[in-house]
Amino acid sequence: MRLDAVVFGGGVAGLWLLDRLARQGCHAVLLEAGELGSGQTVASQGIIHGGLKYTLQGLLTPAAKSIRGMPGVWRDALLGRGMPNLTRTRVRSECCYLWQTDSLTSRAGMIGARVGLQIKPETLSADDRPDALRQVPGTVARLAEQVICPRSFLADLAGQYQDRLLKIDVANGLRFRLQSPGEITAVELTDLQSGRELVLTPRQVVFTAGAGNAALRKMAKLDDAVMQRRPLQMVLVRGELPALNGHCVDGAKTRVTITCDVDARGRMVWQIGGQLAEDGVAMTPRALTQRAAQELQSVLPGVSFDQTEWSTYKTDRAEGATSQGSRPETAQVLCAGNVTTGWPTKLALAPVLANEIASRITAEASSAPFQSAAWADWPRPAVALLPWEDPHRQWWPQPKSTMEATPQRRAA
Repeated sequence: MRLDAVVFGGGVAGLWLLDRLARQGCHAVLLEAGELGSGQTVASQGIIHGGLKYTLQGLLTPAAKSIRGMPGVWRDALLGRGMPNLTRTRVRSECCYLWQTDSLTSRAGMIGARVGLQIKPETLSADDRPDALRQVPGTVARLAEQVICPRSFLADLAGQYQDRLLKIDVANGLRFRLQSPGEITAVELTDLQSGRELVLTPRQVVFTAGAGNAALRKMAKLDDAVMQRRPLQMVLVRGELPALNGHCVDGAKTRVTITCDVDARGRMVWQIGGQLAEDGVAMTPRALTQRAAQELQSVLPGVSFDQTEWSTYKTDRAEGATSQGSRPETAQVLCAGNVTTGWPTKLALAPVLANEIASRITAEASSAPFQSAAWADWPRPAVALLPWEDPHRQWWPQPKSTMEATPQRRAA
């Protein structure tokens, strides 16, 4: 079937792009090898960043410039005032909080964070602080950065474009016909269960499959070393916890980033990233939760973790490669032949990536309405579960922290 575009990867980048292409009249479909969002998207914390964390050294960095308008773009979509229409996407919180450890470097960081952004911190009085931050000794500020449920976002767009989503088997059910490296003339699919075959002939092929982009580029005879991975090991805590979404900063670093949600059994779950998740990549899960317990006691005095359970999960931030392996400043796009490869870098930057890629694709396949009858009975991808809803996940009791285990000296 002749198409304007075939998009690989059903995470935030691919689905946002599919919506954009469909709205500009393109005949486009999306192919997903696993579950929608099963890589970075569903594992993300769902914060629609406005760039503040990139200005903690007092500079308006390129990263901050590229992302500073994104909260407004997402807010319009979530309210139905912009595209895509995300009115069925669940918003976990309308804001995040920013607080600091009680140090001079943290105070300098908070001052630097106010430079040149559309979303700026609003310092709160003691009475206006959320319960979890009542006893924090330093500054507490509120940021108008929304926090969404990534799985809800995935389900929202999947519901709108179910007729354009196809599940594939990359290893055994996908082949490219190549005219030359990066010039794909046909995408050949095989449904391994039924044996049925489907041939798509797109004018443009787009890889937005996160870590999967490397394998796809290799199949297209393109360089697969243009991608890098920066791993994280995130911490989960569930139990009797207060609601909290925000960042604790220490100087120019985000010490911990905490987001929360309620699981299927009504328990509060905290998802903890930031520097803790970067430093904990090589640690065992038990050792990392031990470290996390110490950090949380330090940055959240007064919050009790009695009767809580803990777990961790690993995820990769797959991005376009940089010379030093550091985080790219913005979304990245590579073009070769009729193949475009994209990485949004941050969930919030999906609109930037979609706009850039969609501007290169025009609707020329046909003037007739889009028809999906050719794959009406083809398998469809499901939406991935949130990390804490995995039925096979192991949880363990509250770890004993060093602060608890070490006898406290008292003044004579």
